[in-house]
Amino acid sequence: MTPQSDEDEVWRQIVASYNEPDSAEQPWPDSENLSPADHEPEPTRRVIKASEPDDDQTPLEEADDEGHFVPEPPPPLPKIDLATKLAWVALFGGPAYLLVAAMSGWDMQGWALFTAVAAFIGGFVALVVRMGDGPPNDSGWDDGAVV
Repeated sequence: MTPQSDEDEVWRQIVASYNEPDSAEQPWPDSENLSPADHEPEPTRRVIKASEPDDDQTPLEEADDEGHFVPEPPPPLPKIDLATKLAWVALFGGPAYLLVAAMSGWDMQGWALFTAVAAFIGGFVALVVRMGDGPPNDSGWDDGAVV
């Protein structure tokens, strides 16, 4: 017999015995059995009706608030100058105009196409140039370790 035929025979046996009940009942291991002392009591829920006084509910609310982290409000976003705003508008406005015009089937003139592409390129270049590659102005005279 070849190894392939052995494999085929094993698969035939697996498929043939798929719907048969399990004849070898395996006992539950004793190490898995829990004694009654090991069981934790079920948690009970208390339903508070609207007619009950609120004195009982106040400690529950205080207990719920304990341990919850409430973050500080985030700092305000930095102010953006007019040149940066215009660069962002040009970066997204040019392609947005081209997309809307193409989807709407507008007749696009040569000057409109040129303006949209120029706005995109100009906005990109302006943002890259304004990005800067040096340290911030308030970093001081020391530029770190020099080897």
